[in-house]
Amino acid sequence: MLAVALGLASSMLWGLSDYLGGVKSRTFPVALVLAIMYVSSLTVMAIFVSARGAGPPGREAVLAGLCAGLFGIAALTCFYRALAIGTMSIVAPVASTGVALPVLVGLVTGDKPGALRSIGLAAAVVGVVLASREDDEADSLQPRAQRLSIVLAIVAGLGFGMYFVLAEISSDGDIGWALLLSRMAAAPFVLAFAVLALRSGGRRPQGRELAALALIGLLDLGANFLFNYASTVGELSTVAVASSLYPVVTVLLAAALLGERVRGVQRVGVVIALVGVVAISAGA
Repeated sequence: MLAVALGLASSMLWGLSDYLGGVKSRTFPVALVLAIMYVSSLTVMAIFVSARGAGPPGREAVLAGLCAGLFGIAALTCFYRALAIGTMSIVAPVASTGVALPVLVGLVTGDKPGALRSIGLAAAVVGVVLASREDDEADSLQPRAQRLSIVLAIVAGLGFGMYFVLAEISSDGDIGWALLLSRMAAAPFVLAFAVLALRSGGRRPQGRELAALALIGLLDLGANFLFNYASTVGELSTVAVASSLYPVVTVLLAAALLGERVRGVQRVGVVIALVGVVAISAGA
């Protein structure tokens, strides 16, 4: 039950940070948004790990943490770009279908979710797929951008799926080091792309905008921490699905604050996903 609760909490934070990050990516270059997010979270994790004084984990955990960071930043870059050019209520659910990868890995490596949780897992995945059904009207307005956003969302989903798998491995060594290593691996690429964005004349965030982007980075860090911790106390297949329900939050925020139209089939998908969460929780 604790693992499910932590997974759901991480999905809430991810949903909020994804919405905010997507909105900011419509104003500033994605590279700058990610750079500020990663600098803030890397700083916090460096202070945290240094204060604890614990040495790095074993080689396997270190390698998994570094690889998780590379997959994570690649996925997040594609995801934020998709959110910036596409419809959030479509992009977010499509990206979350990458949860199928850690679910399969978990089942292959011995996870036994039981009948009720199996039904819940299936319902959650089906709900996300339904919630991702395209809006024909929106698609007709900017067909090329919509198609590109879907492709980017699919690529992001695969990257997130790999991140889930690798983060679970690295967290078995040490959660603090797992998060620090993932950000250390991504930092050089993020900063390099940010410099290119600045040279190309992209708008630069200042003052409160900088603080807002740093806060989004901390929200994302909090979500990652909750997922990593949940993966150490529960089965990967269950935790991954619970953590992948962030599109529900993003879809609702986009509908309420941006006026994006949520179609009937998308509403049904959200409800089915929530029913799946209840089944997963009851079976835990």
